[in-house]
Amino acid sequence: MNKDDIQLLFEYDRWANNRVLQAASTLTAEQFTRDLGGGFHSLRDTLVHIVAGEWAWLEYWNEPVPDDAFHADLDARLAAMFNPNAFPGVSEVQLKWAQVAKEQIEFVNRTTNDSLERMIPFRTTQVRLGQLMQHLANHSTYHRGQLALMMRQLNAEPLPTNFHEFLMEEPKKV
Repeated sequence: MNKDDIQLLFEYDRWANNRVLQAASTLTAEQFTRDLGGGFHSLRDTLVHIVAGEWAWLEYWNEPVPDDAFHADLDARLAAMFNPNAFPGVSEVQLKWAQVAKEQIEFVNRTTNDSLERMIPFRTTQVRLGQLMQHLANHSTYHRGQLALMMRQLNAEPLPTNFHEFLMEEPKKV
């Protein structure tokens, strides 16, 4: 992955996340928070999980030495900032997402081809920053698929979030 690839990937990620939020905004409060089973129970909880992941990875990538103390602090901040009950409606999720997206845009804009090659400690190994950034985009895509299913379970219509849809809407990217 080079700088241009990462830039495009994260533009797509933001576009797709905004599409999911747009579709979720058509739901009632009850539908938004209804327990549908699954790992994150509701559409709201799944959206909060995605944005929490996007925030947490930014924090991780910006940390010069992600040691045990950093991980403990990150986990505590994550739990405090992203309790799903703090997001009763789509507008609260959108507001938090806008804050995270702003920081994410700034981070992605600062990346260089060299910085994408930077090795970052991850669990018991080292991983390139560019690969961790790909992981985050993949993580969000995975959960957007779950959200599409949840929308259908609620008899609501999800918006397409396929990469080719993004390219067709954003022809300058092709």
